[in-house]
This record gives sequence, C-alpha cells and structure tokens, in this order.
Amino acid sequence: MTDDKDVLRDVWFGRIPTCFTLYQDEITEREAEPYYLLLPRVSYLTLVTDKVKKHFQKVMRQEDISEIWFEYEGTPLKWHYPIGLLFDLLASSSALPWNITVHFKSFPEKDLLHCPSKDAIEAHFMSCMKEADALKHKSQVINEMQKKDHKQLWMGLQNDRFDQFWAINRKLMEYPAEENGFRYIPFRIYQTTTERPFIQKLFRPVAADGQLHTLGDLLKEVCPSAVAPEDGEKKNQVMIHGIEPMLETPLQWLSEHLSYPDNFLHISIIPQPTD
Repeated sequence: MTDDKDVLRDVWFGRIPTCFTLYQDEITEREAEPYYLLLPRVSYLTLVTDKVKKHFQKVMRQEDISEIWFEYEGTPLKWHYPIGLLFDLLASSSALPWNITVHFKSFPEKDLLHCPSKDAIEAHFMSCMKEADALKHKSQVINEMQKKDHKQLWMGLQNDRFDQFWAINRKLMEYPAEENGFRYIPFRIYQTTTERPFIQKLFRPVAADGQLHTLGDLLKEVCPSAVAPEDGEKKNQVMIHGIEPMLETPLQWLSEHLSYPDNFLHISIIPQPTD
C-alpha cells in the first residue's frame, strides 16, 4: 500500500454533523433542547450516543425511560449498521445536519434488534470481522490472532484510535503476493427500494484470466439494475463512505481501503437525486 494510508485516515475520520431531537410525544419535565454531535461514519449509533442519552434523560422522569432508539423520517435506524451506511442509504441527498429523532418508548420490535449493552455491539462487530476473514483468508488470519489482538481491534474502534486499530487490522488486509488479492471480497449491497436487507454473494477480486475485477464487474453480476446501460440515463448512485467511486476501480483496492472497520465493503445503491 503506497501513499494510500491517507485514504484509510480520511475514511476513519469521516464525520456527519447530526442534530438529535427528542420525539414530541415523550414526556418531559421541562423542554428538551436538541443535541448536536459529529458522528463518526465508521462507528455504530449505540456506541457513540452516551452523551445524547444523558442529555435527554436529564429532562425526563426515570419511569418514562426505557431502551433508547433512533429514527430518521419515520425509519427506525438499525444500530448494527455502521453510521455512514445508514446516512448514505437514507439521508445522503438531504441537507446537513442530519436530523435524528430520539425515542425512549414504543421500541419497534419488528424493525430493530435490542442493544442491551456495549458487549452486544462488540459481539456483532467481531462476528462480522470473522465472517469477512472467512471470505478473505479461510479464517486463517483472525484465528491466528490472540485474544488481545481481537480486543485491540474493538478498543481501537470504541475509543476512535486509528493507529491502535490499524496496527492489527493491516494483517487482515494482507494476502500472498502470488495471489493478487483476497479469496473472496466481503461486501454487502443495500437498496432502499427492496425489502431484502442486502445482497451478499461469493465474488473473487481476480478473474480467471488474471484481470482484476472492478466495482462495475461486481454490480453487473450481482445487482445489474444498479448500472446504467451505456446509452441510458443514470438512475442510481453507487455510494461507499459518502462518495461515488468510479466503476472502473479495482474491487481489491476498494476492499483494502474503503472497507468499514468490520472489513466489509458496505455499498449503497440509491436513486439519483432529481433536483
């Protein structure tokens, strides 16, 4: 990896200015002021909103507080999706700050998983990392790591420590020189226009003839509706970390540089804004 460490840093330090407002039907003892926060794209809502929770609980009675959950324009926000993915998928064409509504009751059981503690986030995160390494290296790299390495990955994410995280994560981004890439690319493709949570299939970064597969190759194979015909109008944006990578970009490079900390490429297919 040449001068691309800057890309890793830019991805890690991506932030979304956000305004949290308490839902109007929540019972408060005095008016709840909105709370502003720069949300890290690579983290999870329930990991970085302790201050939000404390801020609103100050104006509420203890008996009116149950599990916190978040919603944007009527859509409950899945805490186990990275924040950047939620924004790209649901709010990328809206003005900043991102307006998120905070709830303390009527938890939407059908839409959200419960998040009883930080341990639940850690378990989800590590399970994703293990799945990604099963795809990339048949689990060899993550299984050879010690428990303290796994902990360092988690603590790096939790405490927003780029160097601490990447000291270990770089091992998960290596591959034998003779292979030109990972075994399979860990990716998930999300669309708001379908009920299916995401598309995930086995896809190799290198073709049988040795050519590097690109983002465009992946989309044509697993989600052809996302790609405009050559003479047709562009109907969708293909977004990772708030940018639209060129479809000619090699998938292996994207996997090494634009994966989220869980080692997956989280790709959003969103309708092209009409304005």
